[in-house]
Amino acid sequence: KPGLRLLAKAREETGLLICTEAMEESGLGWVAETADIVQLGARNMQNFSLLKVAGRCGKPVMLKRGISATIQELLLSAEYLLAEGNHDVILCERGVRSFEDSTRNMLDLSAVPNVKGQSHLPIIVDPSHATGRPDLIPAMSRASVAAGADGVHVEVHNCPEKALSDGPQALLPHQFLDLM
Repeated sequence: KPGLRLLAKAREETGLLICTEAMEESGLGWVAETADIVQLGARNMQNFSLLKVAGRCGKPVMLKRGISATIQELLLSAEYLLAEGNHDVILCERGVRSFEDSTRNMLDLSAVPNVKGQSHLPIIVDPSHATGRPDLIPAMSRASVAAGADGVHVEVHNCPEKALSDGPQALLPHQFLDLM
């Protein structure tokens, strides 16, 4: 709850919308009260009871693809949200597990046109979580747009080495400005 209050204050001061993660059913109500978009992370893509509750929360939901999930599994998980009446669903490609160890995950950009060919839902790409490397984010962001992504999700922090989470994969504000 304290973190959600901080996010609400940041929105008030900046006008930026809030998209933040609900990790369990018991906290989803608090998140939905504050957030403009409820995020369901990769680890919860197949938490079907959470998907059902999120489908009734009254807020748009961004559903991240699980680390080992197929496109069909992602779309079937989205069906749980849609079946509960929530038609404001955004899919997010954030990389899948591979044998490569120079990046956190393998960014599957074929997922973008693949999803668009099978679904009406928008899909964004998260090159920050996929690569885990800020030096790769600009190129993978541009590639995401070229593949037809409806948007990109990029981590930005003014002092990544002091970030409480996701610092090593964050762009500095001037790097983000250059990317934009």
